[in-house]
Amino acid sequence: MGKPTGFLETPRELPAKRAVKERLKDYREVDGALDESLTKKQAARCMDCGTPFCHQGCPLGNNIPEFNDAAYQGNWKLAYEILSSTNNFPEFTGRICPAPCEASCVLGINKPAIAIEYIEKSIIGVAFSQGLVKPRIPVSRSGKKVAVIGSGPAGLAAAAQLNYAGHSVTVYERADVIGGLLRYGIPDFKLDKQVVDRRVTLLEQEGVVFKTSVEVGVTIPAKQLQQEYDAVLLCGGSTIPRDLSIPGRQLQGIHFAMDFLTQQNRRVAGRTVTHEAIHAGGKNVVVLGGGDTGSDCVGTSNRHGARSVTQIEILNRPPEERTDATPWPNWPLILRTSTSHEEGCDRKWSLVTKEFIGDEQGALKALRVAEVVWKSVPGKAPVLEEIKGTEKVIPCELALLALGFVHPQREGMIEQLGVDLDERGNVHCQHFHTSVEGVFAAGDMRRGQSLVVWAIHEGREAARAVDVWLMGESALEAKETGILSLA
Repeated sequence: MGKPTGFLETPRELPAKRAVKERLKDYREVDGALDESLTKKQAARCMDCGTPFCHQGCPLGNNIPEFNDAAYQGNWKLAYEILSSTNNFPEFTGRICPAPCEASCVLGINKPAIAIEYIEKSIIGVAFSQGLVKPRIPVSRSGKKVAVIGSGPAGLAAAAQLNYAGHSVTVYERADVIGGLLRYGIPDFKLDKQVVDRRVTLLEQEGVVFKTSVEVGVTIPAKQLQQEYDAVLLCGGSTIPRDLSIPGRQLQGIHFAMDFLTQQNRRVAGRTVTHEAIHAGGKNVVVLGGGDTGSDCVGTSNRHGARSVTQIEILNRPPEERTDATPWPNWPLILRTSTSHEEGCDRKWSLVTKEFIGDEQGALKALRVAEVVWKSVPGKAPVLEEIKGTEKVIPCELALLALGFVHPQREGMIEQLGVDLDERGNVHCQHFHTSVEGVFAAGDMRRGQSLVVWAIHEGREAARAVDVWLMGESALEAKETGILSLA
């Protein structure tokens, strides 16, 4: 381990974020600059536990105590090698991961957990700055061709791994630029798109071929890819948003959150917005949904200069601290405050939206809401019950639906391939292999909407499954057959 007494001597500390007044004027990343000295001190807090539960919390199975020790020693090359052996894109997870590893940190039982996410971001940041990140070009090629559909985190991770295995990989993306959710779904103030571009350039140097503005099932028949490639991997994501079918839904001023975020990301990148402009400037904005996407809408609305921003959640307000309902090392259900919330937002809990109210011109002017209570039913899920006499009207000219996604798009590619779906409408797989021979699936398209870190895990594991199917065996690391499992 690094410093045996580090966790006793050093408190948890993170670099100061940019001041709210400053960051609301632009779309640059909120987090302050990396500090190598601070990173070493924070890495020194790692206890190198006999049973490192942080591994359990991390979907990728990152070797966390090992790269913490290397960072503490200032051996950035070793730290990068350890980190990149299990995580293809630490520059993404170091910025936008909720860090389930920290929730499972043993030190976190009675002290603030190790700043694992910050350490991870620091390692990859130093690695790039010192020229340690270099194209990983295969020594030989297998002669096999694989098509990856979708260039989000799952598709990029799968493409990288399949390329390392020696296969010729082509990634198809229906948008005009590579990145999927990373590109258009996450605001620049959380993930600067230069970070995505840098990684895409590296993958191209390694031999991955990218084709944009190609929607498989529309631009090109899905069956054609089956004929041209030895294997096809579907990583198209869960893209059909959950709607809210209540009176007034047809009014102007009600939009899906992802449409709002995509437009702003296009503006920041200097790209054309072709559809109806969605802008929060001068408006009373209500965000329906309390998750990360809703938080991103809050931050974007504040930068637009919204008159007010309100975020509504139908669930109860979570507790401030971990309760017995989610004991360590499980993910705790606690109140989380994002940087966007810090910038200004009225958060309301236990409210149901009953009606969108419009004016004479058919434009949204308010929401009718009511308080609810969740009643426990033995052996069943809690039941939602409206509290009589609690209805009220909230002024609103822009409502953003951040209610999650229900399943992947079925029209086009999925229908043409004829793959089976599960009970939730996702692509059904057996060890990432769909019901159609030679067609695989990974990421949100297979497991349903989830975290970026889970998408990377899915892409890595699916790539290994494809490699085994093509070659009979695989040298690609899998989580269950990684370094830790061999110890």
